[in-house]
Amino acid sequence: MSIRNLSTLLAPTDLVLVGASSRPGTLGAMVLDNILAAGFSGKITVVNPHEVKRDGATWVASLGDLSSAADLAVIMAPAATVPAIVGELGRLGTKCAVVLSAGLGPNERQAMLDAAEPHLLRVVGPNCLGLVSPRARLNATFARTPAEPGGLALISQSGALVTAMLDWAEARSIGFSGIVSVGDMADVDIGDMLDLFATDRATSAILLYLEGVTDAAKFLSAARAAALIKPVIAIKAGRSSAAAKAAFSHTGALAGSDEIYRAAFERAGIVVVETLTELFDAAQTLCHYRELSGDRLSIVSNGGGAGVLAVDALSKTGGRLADLSETVIAALDRSLPRGCSSANPIDIIGDADPQRYRSVVAQTLRDPGIDAMLVMNCPTALATPVEFATALAETVVAARREGLCKPVLACWLGDSNAEQARDVLEASGIPLYATPEGAIAGFGYLLAARRARTAITDRPAASREVIRDLPEVWQILASARNDNRTELGEIEAKQLLAAYGIRVGPIAFAADAHAVAAACAGLEPPYVVKIVSPDMAHKSDLGGVALDLPTPGAAAAAARQMAQRLACRHPEVRVSGFAVQEMAVKPHAHELLVGITTDSTFGPILMIGAGGTAVEVMADKAIALPPIDHADALALIGKTQIAKRLGGYRHVPPADVEAVARVLDALSAMVVDLPDLAELDINPLLVDAHGAVALDARVRLTQEPQASSQLSIRPAPMQWSAELVARTGRRFHVRPVRPDDEARLAEFFEHVSPDDLRFRFLSGVTEVRHDQLAAMTRVDYRRTITFLAFDEDNETVIATAMLAAEPDRARAEIALATRQELKNSGISWSLLEHVLRYAKAERIGKIEAIEYADHESALQMERELGFTIASDPDDPTIRIATLAL
Repeated sequence: MSIRNLSTLLAPTDLVLVGASSRPGTLGAMVLDNILAAGFSGKITVVNPHEVKRDGATWVASLGDLSSAADLAVIMAPAATVPAIVGELGRLGTKCAVVLSAGLGPNERQAMLDAAEPHLLRVVGPNCLGLVSPRARLNATFARTPAEPGGLALISQSGALVTAMLDWAEARSIGFSGIVSVGDMADVDIGDMLDLFATDRATSAILLYLEGVTDAAKFLSAARAAALIKPVIAIKAGRSSAAAKAAFSHTGALAGSDEIYRAAFERAGIVVVETLTELFDAAQTLCHYRELSGDRLSIVSNGGGAGVLAVDALSKTGGRLADLSETVIAALDRSLPRGCSSANPIDIIGDADPQRYRSVVAQTLRDPGIDAMLVMNCPTALATPVEFATALAETVVAARREGLCKPVLACWLGDSNAEQARDVLEASGIPLYATPEGAIAGFGYLLAARRARTAITDRPAASREVIRDLPEVWQILASARNDNRTELGEIEAKQLLAAYGIRVGPIAFAADAHAVAAACAGLEPPYVVKIVSPDMAHKSDLGGVALDLPTPGAAAAAARQMAQRLACRHPEVRVSGFAVQEMAVKPHAHELLVGITTDSTFGPILMIGAGGTAVEVMADKAIALPPIDHADALALIGKTQIAKRLGGYRHVPPADVEAVARVLDALSAMVVDLPDLAELDINPLLVDAHGAVALDARVRLTQEPQASSQLSIRPAPMQWSAELVARTGRRFHVRPVRPDDEARLAEFFEHVSPDDLRFRFLSGVTEVRHDQLAAMTRVDYRRTITFLAFDEDNETVIATAMLAAEPDRARAEIALATRQELKNSGISWSLLEHVLRYAKAERIGKIEAIEYADHESALQMERELGFTIASDPDDPTIRIATLAL
């Protein structure tokens, strides 16, 4: 449902407090005290069977005594009464309620949701601390510390974390746009709140405290949408939970919860911090600055040692010292006394007074080669900390008036009176840190937020079609299902890999040890013999693998010995037969593990790392949420420790990393195609300069057939590719956009007329920028899709249609464009019809097209397709075309 009916959380006009009290020490009294103390200006009505006398609040004995519905309800009543209260509020017309009440069991929670659903009443909680909206002067919590207005939003699954953050923020005069304790998230969850604060203009950055995610797909979609607009910083509790000890696959054993959450956060553009201290430090920076144009930092200090410490810390952030321009260096040389250094870091030495700070900061901020500045001050007798702070604040404010709005951070070292300086600097939007390391960490969070955003919009993209034999795949899976098996035998597993183009060595099956010698026919020695058993997760652990067997007779003897040994030591293990294959003799090959596992929260997970028998000991792994493209696959390989060895060393030539990436491409295709795939291991995947070959594989299916994929990131809906025919008879191909289509789309817009560019972007653009192209190509298919129409060559884009839906799919906006020479060819009509079919299948409520009033051809087409046209009440030059689906 997303943000429907949630806007009143941040700006309610009136409140109803169910269970508020005037009895000291009760939850209801504490919440009422906080609401009255914060100065909420709207009507406050208290509902309690016992009379409540408080100035500023009206008391009624029951909900039936209310004369009208309130915007927002806060419920503090006993758990058993909450469902009935929610139902009555819904009937009255209240659209949002915050339930502080704890102790609701599963039945009561469901009853509460059932009572809310018919009225579309949204519920925050239960079992939460409450809500703070400083701009509305609302503090509907039982926290002891109020919040000041500001730019930070805090969404927390822990009420205790909220109280700690409030205490910390009060000491630093840091303000909030809103604070929501989501509690048990029976209805409103973190994804909903991310959508709310993403579109909130007063919010400059979003802080998250997470213990777990309920709807992974919704959460990741909302987080990505928010991170494209503003920084999202998260701390995840419970990171130390161990992976399952006994797992079917190595992948399942190695894929720990923390690594999976980190992979998910990275994919969504979320910056991760480890500790509360880091969360506070990130907040201190991000409450002042949202944007950072680059990674180049200049440092100004009156102590050379302090500057060196800052430089040492900078290397850990991935930032770099800016190279000052010759113009700025010359200006500094003229203005600084002998002994100062005009190199970066700029050492203005210990006798610097406030005026020297003013001069150096003002000159350096003008350098186009710097993206941010750190100003450091070691205490001296030349001026007080406040005088130095005032000089810096006034200089930065003056620079901002000239349009020089680069982030400036401050570090006042070792001064017991720095708090007064903090007040001066914070009032001017300059965060103050106590140590060089802390200040550089603050800069690092700005860098991390920038990288997280650009990882969404600017990461390399490269598609590669995976050729697969799906009829063969369906037959393999059907055979296992017909036998009531959830595990594929090794030969079946390798057949599955081969069906997706993954190279496997020749292999034969022998039903018993006597048949092993015959199975060697057609294979080249030396041989490998493996026991085939549904009861052995890892064959080598129980002596179920024999290597380097020179003759068929030796292979048969090894099979007999293995069978006898297993019968003696592990009689419970069933032996179905033996797999016989050629032994791969590759002296310079590397053993890798690649695999798929299924996480209970995020669904299918891809993994790659060092393989072999010591895979758990090495624990070298990189994890990604599928689907991934070929560029993602190469990047994932690069995150492993073994990637350096794959690059070659001494006498070992570089391995064929492209071949490994193609295997990952195939696994990504598998999880999209095969919802029944629960786990898959290829261990080892042997790779050298000549390619990659899967030597061993295990595959497990879900217990029951799955109707659809459990992917938490939606793949491109390529099933909506189509061959269309325009009314003029022109044929063209349509498919969903891919991230690597940016260059094609850029070339297309070069052939769109200036008028049509104006119609498409509702502005006087003459060139389509990279950020606009990225928004059309690097899409979240849960919310947005661009369809590309191609000429007969399947390379030249001749038309586009972009559909962007609201999170709850109640409404979506559409925009089309066609190459100038193909206007009036009927392509736009056919393309729009295709998009409308897609939107209807996606259960989108209505489609809107925003058009200029003089875009007559588009308005006429929309009328003919059933759209209704209305004038925009706020802009007479705009028309809104609407079609209900």
